[in-house]
Amino acid sequence: MMSAADGGGAASRYTVDEMLRQSDALADDLRNLHDRARGQAGRVAQEWVGVSHVYLTGNGDSYHAALATEMAFQTLAGVRCQALSALRLLEYGAPWDRPPALPNGTAVIGISASGGNERVLQVLERASRHSARTLAITSTAESPLARAAEHALVTPLPGLRPCPGIRTYQASLLALLSIAVELGHRRGLRSVGASDGELLAVAEAIEATVAAVRPRCEGLAARVANAPVMVMLGTGPGYGSARFAAAKVVEAAGQYAAGQDLEEWEHVETLAHPSDMPTIVIAAPGRSRDRAVAVAARARARGRAVVAVADAEDRDMAAHADVVLPLCGVIREEFSPLVSHVFGGVLSYEITRRLGRSPFSTHKMP
Repeated sequence: MMSAADGGGAASRYTVDEMLRQSDALADDLRNLHDRARGQAGRVAQEWVGVSHVYLTGNGDSYHAALATEMAFQTLAGVRCQALSALRLLEYGAPWDRPPALPNGTAVIGISASGGNERVLQVLERASRHSARTLAITSTAESPLARAAEHALVTPLPGLRPCPGIRTYQASLLALLSIAVELGHRRGLRSVGASDGELLAVAEAIEATVAAVRPRCEGLAARVANAPVMVMLGTGPGYGSARFAAAKVVEAAGQYAAGQDLEEWEHVETLAHPSDMPTIVIAAPGRSRDRAVAVAARARARGRAVVAVADAEDRDMAAHADVVLPLCGVIREEFSPLVSHVFGGVLSYEITRRLGRSPFSTHKMP
């Protein structure tokens, strides 16, 4: 999804170098936004102690952020949580024609960096009419979405330039994770939740991961830039990262890439040509890591060019990969999307640069 806070504009405004600058800014963005996000989240959570069911919704990168943080709401906040695209929630997510469509204790969180996404705005307006609590997550304070919601958690990003969304994506992740952590604290789940400072400490892991993947992504781009298609696999929080990273390749390079669930790939895309299709497997430490190892082995056996996005010390994943893009730091699975998405911006930059293209260049097509 495009951003200077998701904004549009002519394709000529976008430069590939801005993608790398945004990747380099991620660690400092987290440090600069952390206290603000936690403070705003704490005030919202104080009023949401009785919330038991949360819907997360958005489109594009915002939807990917919802997918990536669904687990955090379930485990850290102790609430039922569903991540749905805005149109799906708007038309199919609840029996809207039979008020009240949403039970007591329901909250709907709409995500849009620009705050102007029409479908997300419609969801919040409809949810409000059905007595749900509503929250806008945006980087734009004076926006329709912020005005429509009961609360707004605003993550401003100074100096943001037109670019496929990288800084805005991380800001959405940080805001969502902050809500999950603070809601868990208010609901008395501090013993299973994140300790004070744990989320902020992820900045060091982001910084180290950017440094570690940059030279490897340059070499990887030389191998995959001319591939007709590539697929990125993950599940749980990693599914959101897979969808996001695939979107960056499409937006920046105009090259087709798809994000898929680990298990679904085993049933469908494993059969697809070409046999040497680049297959990127996201395997952050956590519940699905062992399954990711098995899928990587299966892909390698079928002749795929396997790339592992995995812990730097994960020898099992490395054994089945042609290239490893390391994840640095020891991070709980709920926070892993802050690190596992990092390669997406760097790799898409390298592919776009190698192909001599510019982000969103397909906008110039008739």
